[in-house]
This record gives sequence, structure tokens and C-alpha cells, in this order.
Amino acid sequence: MSNKSKDELSGAEEVKWDLSDLYASPKDPVLKSDKKTLLKDADTFAENYHGKVEKLSAVEFAKALREYEELIQVAGKIGSYSHLIWSTNTEDPELGKLLQEASELGSDLSQKLVFFDVEWLKLDDRKADKLIQSDELAAWKHYLETSRRYKEHTLTEEAEKVMSAKSVTGRAAWNRYFDETLGAARFEFEGESLTEQQVLSKLHNPDREIRKKAHKSLTDTFEDHTRSLTFIFNTILADKHTNDKLRGYDDWISSRNLANQTDKKTVDSLVSAVTGNYHLVQRYYKLKKKLLGFDKLYDYDRYAPIAKTSTKVSWDEAQNIVLDAYGDFHPEMRTITAKFFDEGWIDAAIKPGKRGGAYSASTVTSVHPYVFMNYDGQLRDVQTLAHELGHGVHQYMARKQGELQSSTPLTTAETASVFGEMLVFNKLMSKLDDPKEQLALLMSKIDDTIATVFRQISMNRFEDRIHNARRNEGELTTEQFSDLWFQTQEEIYGDSVELTDEYKLWWCYIPHFLHTPGYVYAYAFGELLVLALYDSYTSNKDGFADKYLTLLEAGGSDWPHNLIAKMDIDIRDENFWNRGLSLFESMVEKAENLADQIDN
Repeated sequence: MSNKSKDELSGAEEVKWDLSDLYASPKDPVLKSDKKTLLKDADTFAENYHGKVEKLSAVEFAKALREYEELIQVAGKIGSYSHLIWSTNTEDPELGKLLQEASELGSDLSQKLVFFDVEWLKLDDRKADKLIQSDELAAWKHYLETSRRYKEHTLTEEAEKVMSAKSVTGRAAWNRYFDETLGAARFEFEGESLTEQQVLSKLHNPDREIRKKAHKSLTDTFEDHTRSLTFIFNTILADKHTNDKLRGYDDWISSRNLANQTDKKTVDSLVSAVTGNYHLVQRYYKLKKKLLGFDKLYDYDRYAPIAKTSTKVSWDEAQNIVLDAYGDFHPEMRTITAKFFDEGWIDAAIKPGKRGGAYSASTVTSVHPYVFMNYDGQLRDVQTLAHELGHGVHQYMARKQGELQSSTPLTTAETASVFGEMLVFNKLMSKLDDPKEQLALLMSKIDDTIATVFRQISMNRFEDRIHNARRNEGELTTEQFSDLWFQTQEEIYGDSVELTDEYKLWWCYIPHFLHTPGYVYAYAFGELLVLALYDSYTSNKDGFADKYLTLLEAGGSDWPHNLIAKMDIDIRDENFWNRGLSLFESMVEKAENLADQIDN
């Protein structure tokens, strides 16, 4: 690891979370007690309800659901704590052991409780609907409605137990191996041994030589791990195919669409609208190439800032920027966000063994969310902080919906995070008078929007091809993965970006493909939705912020289209996506106009 000079420090080096609201330490006797009593309580639950679900009255069913939520909450605390503490040091074998124990405990619990879902789904539709419509079960109405959609994809109780038991040594194990492999990987850069996150950060450096070296460093280390990463991908793809066949899903994306409470028609419409506008990406990169003064724009130039500055944003500055932007929108947003900083709910320090990337973990409704990131003092890190705190505020406010309805489907889960980024971006933009500074910030935002909308859809196209290829052709070679990746990347960039041969391998480090197959289109869904929401906000701010907070509080208590409709937006309208894409085009036009203004 490098020893940073004082000027290179971001101020986030000691920003580490306090997980004691979950458990005091891995040796906490409360954690030990919870592990011990959880399965006993699950046995008691099974004794009380196994084989009796079809005979429960609405009052009895409500009592059962409350007990069910309590079991899920204890398991959620154990699982959340184990994953959070492991994320900060994936090289510690004791933390890996803790994570595995939590995974196995979760599987054991699932096997004991699976009867409850199976018996509920076996219930006659008329009787089930009567329960769903009852006053006694109103607090769980949406959960009960959505769960019934899995009726055709749920196996027998014994089969479900086997599926749960085998998942521990199946997909979950391979995901952990992937995370630990890249967490332990070191990337040589100018004589230093750096983490993946530190080298990825250098792709945003204004110095082209540094970007080229970072690109080579990443590629070289990816190549060192190619054999393992290719095998991991193949195994998880095959595992998903097996599960999909057993559960009777039509194709690889069906289960994700069902979980997202959307349908194939809507997703296909989104994908078609975005791929049909790839020309906007190419138009933008041609502008960027011109502004940078390059004959060719290579893949390692995509995130190059057009203003040659290496300004660092300290952690304290980032905190104030986000708090001010959120507070200007609604005082309650600021109050909730401040808790994350004041009460130690954020882990932002970059250190060896820590997982790359960023996330907000909702944990359980009796506690609060935690934000994980790797803060390096770049402007985009401020946007990442705003993004994850948007998730955090959403998760915090939705806790009142309870364990079974607080979480939203992925398609709307990105709403608050991307909206938070927009608040910060526009706050920063409003402070600038110099067209050069405005253009630099706008170009940075367009870079982010391309990454969130267009690049995610191109990755969805890659996912589609690798899942289908794995199912139709069997195990894939590294070269086959690389060729499919390259094809989908050439489609988005066209002749605007020169893709290097080394870039063919860059599919191998993206965790979403493995952790949550099918996830990536949700980013595009969320970004385009937020562009439409933000347009509505700027057009008529009166009452918007209060309605927005009500939307966040609702969590997953209703269908996404019903919740968003309260914001006067119809996400089921086939033309909906074009509204967001038109707003993106206007951003590109504004950048072109600012560039012309500067030239003149």
C-alpha cells in the first residue's frame, strides 16, 4: 500500500462505521445468544403453524405474520452484521468464518420456515384473496399479493428445503470466492501495490499517461485471475440455469422481472428505447474527443475530465455539500442524512482487503441502514456519497412498513439514490458562473448518466448473451466471454471510442453479474425515472418535496406504478422512457452550446 502525503489525504481515512447497533463485536454474547435461540424459535413457529396455514383465520394469520417477521428480523441482524464487518476486511479468515456461519444459519432457518410460504401459495385463490382483502391483514396486503405471483414457480416443501440447503455451497459460496479474490488482488502501479478501487479511481485522472498505466495495471491483474474468474462466471450461470429450469421460468431474466414487479414488455421497451439512442452516446464522445484535443478517444479516456485539475474534495466538504443539497430540498432529508455522519453509520476509508464499490445496507427495520463506500476525494466520490445516502434515507424512512414491505423492487430502489445525485449536481451547478467550470461539471454529470443508463443497458445486453450462450453452448471460454463483451461495447460506442484489445477482459470484475443477475437494467430504469421526476420538480416545486418523502416512506407497500403515479408519472406508458432520454439529449445539447460559447 502507498503512504499518502498530507495533500493526498481525503479526510475519510478514519471514517469507519460503528456496527454496535447491530452487535458490539463478533464475540458479542448477544450475537451468540441470537444464533442459539433463532432456530429454537423457528421450531416453535413450525410447531404452531405447520400444516395449519389453510385453516388460519385473518386474525390468526396476522399473528403468524408478526411472529414470522420477528424471526426474519433476528436473522437479518445476524446476516447484516456478518456481511458488513466482512466487507471491510475480506482477507480476515475469522470474518469469513463469521459470514459463512451466518449464511448456513440463514439456510437452516429457511428450511424450517419454507412450509409457511408453500402452504400459503397452495391456498385456494378465492380464500387467499379473502384474506388479502381483510382489515386484519391490511398491513401486509401488498406483500401477500406479490407473493402469490410465485405460485407457479414454487416447489414442494421438501424440494424447497433442498434448494435452500444447497445454495450455501452453491451460488453464495462462489460469490464470496469472487469477492475475496478481487478483494485480495493487488495491482502494480508505478512501483506501488494498490487495491482495485485505488487503480480504478485513476481512470478519472486528468493525466492521460496515468490513465493508460492504470488501464494496463488493471488488465494485467485481471489476466492473472482469468482462470478463476472465468470458472466462477460459468458456475454461477449454470447454477442459475438449473434453478430457472426447476422453477419453470421462461428465460434467464424472468425471475428478476418478477422480483422487480415489472414485466418483459416493459423491460424490452426500456432496452429498445436506450439502445435506439446509442447515437447520443457517440455524439457526446465525439464532442469530448474534440474538447480534449485527441485524434482518437480510447476506452481509458472515457472518464477523463475536460478541465485539467486534480482538485480534491475533503470528506468534510463532501459532507457539507450533500447535507446542504438535501436540506435545501427538504429539512427532514437533512436531519435524517446527518444521522449517518453523526452516529457512525458510514464506512468510507479505503484500506487493504476492503471490498470495492459502494452500497447502502438496509439491515433490519428495528435498526437503521449503513453506507459503505471507498472515498478517495474525487468529485465523483461526492456523487457516490449522495447516491448511497439517497438509498439510506429511503431505507430509513421505509422502516415503518415492517420487514416484509419496507424493501422496494430494484426498479424503484434506485429512485432516491439517483435523485440525491441530481440534487447535489444542481446545487454545485448553481454556484458556478464561469462557462468553462459549468461545462466541466456538466460533462462529468453526462459521463455519470451514460454510465448509469447506456452502459448499464449495454451490460444487460452482455448478460443476455452470456446467459443464453451458457445455456445453449455449455461452458464458455475466457475468449468467448471477452468476444461477447466486446460486441456489446462496440454497439454502444460505435466509432466514437477506440476500444483496446485489453478492454475485452473487463467483464470479469463486475460483481452485479454474479451477485444479482439481471440487476443492471434497474439503474437505467431509475435514472430515466429520476430525470422525469426532476423535470416535474423544477417545473412545479409546490408540494413536490412532501409528496416525494411520502413516496419514500411507502417503501414496497404498493405496486411501483401506483406509487409513482402519485407523483403524476405513468411508468407503464411506452413513451415514458423517451421523456428521460429527451432530457438526456438536452444535457448533451447544453454541453455543445457551452463548448461553442467558450470557443467564441
